[in-house]
Amino acid sequence: MKKKINILIASLFLSMTSGLTSCKEFLDRDPQAAVSDQDAYKNFVSFQGFTEELYHTIPDFSNGYWTSSFNWGDDEIQSVSATGHFGVKIDNGDFWGWQRNFDGWQAGWLDRNNNSTNDDRFTKSLYGLGWYGIRKANMGLANLDKMNDATQEEKDLIKGQLLFFRGWYHFMFMQFFGGLPYIDTVLPGDQKLTLPRLKYSECAEKAAKDFREAADLLPTNWDATTAGRRTLGKNTLRINKIMALGYLAKNYLWAGSPLMNSVSGGGRTYNVEYCKKAADAAAELLSLCESGQAPHSLLPFDKYSTNFYTTGQNWALPGGTEAIFTGPYYGAHGSTYGTAKQYTPLVISEGDTKFLPTANYVDMYGMANGLPIADATKPDPVSGYNPELPWKGRDPRFYNDIVYDGMKMVNGNIPNASETINRYANLHTRGTYRDVASGSRTGYLNYKFIPRTANKFDLGYSYDKSLNIKVPYMRLADVYLMYAEAAAQAYGGPSGKSPGYSKTAVDAINTLRTRAGVGFVAPQFLSSVETFMSEVRRERAVELAFEGHRFNDLRRWLLLTENPYTLKKAVEFDRASTLDPAKDSKENRVLNLRETVILERKFTAKHYWLPMKTNDVNLYLEFPQNPGW
Repeated sequence: MKKKINILIASLFLSMTSGLTSCKEFLDRDPQAAVSDQDAYKNFVSFQGFTEELYHTIPDFSNGYWTSSFNWGDDEIQSVSATGHFGVKIDNGDFWGWQRNFDGWQAGWLDRNNNSTNDDRFTKSLYGLGWYGIRKANMGLANLDKMNDATQEEKDLIKGQLLFFRGWYHFMFMQFFGGLPYIDTVLPGDQKLTLPRLKYSECAEKAAKDFREAADLLPTNWDATTAGRRTLGKNTLRINKIMALGYLAKNYLWAGSPLMNSVSGGGRTYNVEYCKKAADAAAELLSLCESGQAPHSLLPFDKYSTNFYTTGQNWALPGGTEAIFTGPYYGAHGSTYGTAKQYTPLVISEGDTKFLPTANYVDMYGMANGLPIADATKPDPVSGYNPELPWKGRDPRFYNDIVYDGMKMVNGNIPNASETINRYANLHTRGTYRDVASGSRTGYLNYKFIPRTANKFDLGYSYDKSLNIKVPYMRLADVYLMYAEAAAQAYGGPSGKSPGYSKTAVDAINTLRTRAGVGFVAPQFLSSVETFMSEVRRERAVELAFEGHRFNDLRRWLLLTENPYTLKKAVEFDRASTLDPAKDSKENRVLNLRETVILERKFTAKHYWLPMKTNDVNLYLEFPQNPGW
């Protein structure tokens, strides 16, 4: 303990990111002071120094390696040049690949050989630091009574943070592995383990208790507290009431979802009571934000990309007012070189590991009028979609996220005349951007997380030191979507709402569509919970595209093993005429548009959960392996 606290006091918070850098004041102590266990907890400065390390246990899933795989549903497919990422292993049905012993690259953010609480993004993984984080939170909670030299506000801030982290790590484990022992005490190192795996619902109840108490203890804004004013303006990442409410809602919605409900002893349907609790927690959060009592709000659509990246702003952390929960930005610009290139075809970039949006997932982006596309290969007189003009009239988020054929990709000078053909995206069949090893396998590119200038001609090979990429764990749009889903299931359909909150389930969806400039949910989807859920799922797919949610959504909806969600497709087509640079690319006409299956994932019931580590399930009989593994 003494060594750990001395390290914390010396240097723990020197680089917690631009949004949370100057808590060093909390750690200023006489360097000659001897720090005992008693001293470590006696006042807010010391105890906060102990607590700060928990922030450095949060993995940055979007920057965890030179290239980062975190979309494992039907949304993304990887180029064939490399197979070390977990996403490839999932496509092959090899869910053991999440573990470090099965991942020679150390590319997975779930498990790594080396884990530490330093500032190296390569040394952080969920499994490696999650159990450590839970133990540390329990140690802090067990020593709260030693915090004598502190105000009640300071005691509440410490306890609220510790409770949140204990709940968050348990929730993160549960969503991948199912019910586990819920560790809420400091386990003696010499005691034989006998803690049984709990049902998912039992774990969720314990996590909910921690999140609820944390929400009751924590402020909506640390800047408004006496303790927080000591680091005024640098409290963005500190755990607050909104974060706790967000995960309270998510924890309850997951517990109420068909997969989790079924393994907890319910049916393969939603648990209405859990959905009600989820809707109420989300409503509490949204009410605080919409009333101005909390500093979170949806970004205007012209600032939408700043949820995920900033450029030309030096060390500015992405996220803005919409980000709810995100961890520290380890290494910052160290991610720019590799991360940006993983979305850019080799012909205008570098590297051969690429992550591509599947054509079937791109089809989820409907029309600007709010209607879905029934079949991307056929005309749709209802929505107005035309397969000869497939890029025209689409949801504005389509144009923000997806690069399609004919879009201008390079603004600056291209020295080699033979490469000028690559100024525009040649994503048609046999186009120069199409390459299974180092380009697009699917006919599309994902540019949600990078600007169009992220290429070797515009930003150069360094990709500019002012490009920062980071995807949040949770943002406000996600809470609106969770509320819509939970309120519809718990309160009678699209018009259902949580008591005390003004918005109905469909209002929540339409709030996001209004921001994006998309038509409201059409009347034909408001006749029942079942028809509305098709639009809830589609809206969730579009708004949260490629942010790491789809795999767990398909799992909890019991759709992971079902057709068409097992398919990954490419789009094939020919240009109707020579590309005209003076013409809006949305107007480009194509011929023979068709979709082909690249991959069909052969999943069975066992794939709804990741396998536990063999060494862990061999520790004692009460800790069994997940079924089928």
